[in-house]
Amino acid sequence: MRFPDTPLVLLHAFPLDHRMWDGVGIAEHVELITPDQRGFGGTPLGADEPDLARVADDVVATLSGRRALVGGCSMGSYVAMAVLRAAPELVAGLVLVSGRASADTDAGRANRETMAARAETEGAGFVADAMLANLLGAETHERRPDVVATVRTLVSEQDGAAIAWAQRAMAARPDSAELLRAADVPTLIVRGEQDTLIPAEEADALAALMPKAEVVTLAGAGHLPPLEVPEEFTGAVARWLE
Repeated sequence: MRFPDTPLVLLHAFPLDHRMWDGVGIAEHVELITPDQRGFGGTPLGADEPDLARVADDVVATLSGRRALVGGCSMGSYVAMAVLRAAPELVAGLVLVSGRASADTDAGRANRETMAARAETEGAGFVADAMLANLLGAETHERRPDVVATVRTLVSEQDGAAIAWAQRAMAARPDSAELLRAADVPTLIVRGEQDTLIPAEEADALAALMPKAEVVTLAGAGHLPPLEVPEEFTGAVARWLE
């Protein structure tokens, strides 16, 4: 084991909660911590202004000074980067799934604000309809109706205020290229082959920033590999841990 006695924190994607990791068998290989981010899964949202740094503070508090492998999917990967920024001494390695180093474009920020405003007034129901097509790969839509139904349920059960807060927090996140370029830690980068939100060149650009990065592309998956191909995702992380 490359990381004996080192826990692995996995942070969920937007707009889901810790249950997205239920099918992943990594707990057989490492101590696994899968917290709900603020506002999701019934966790209190609080009164802070939208900022992923506040979510990173929550993760750092959970670690209580322990050094850990820190990872996440999509929004969770951005929080992992925020943890690295806040407390680099606690980060033994990174697992970045379906993420990018760059900040949002102006168009991307505008799209997030549109969804945030609608989530505040309409709740989570419309978010599931708006996002489901892009969250999952074509193969999942065609062959895994149970996964599609699970993701729809997970999204629909979230709080509209939390969805709005998270969208605005992601819109405000900084570019992390220099942060990652300076990070001398082992890193696993995972993307789904059918991910239309994070194309292959984004994953390669992310890896190019980091001297100790490895990229794994999982066939048959879109933006949520841990839900779409949990066994393959587990295998990729387990091999990296060894």
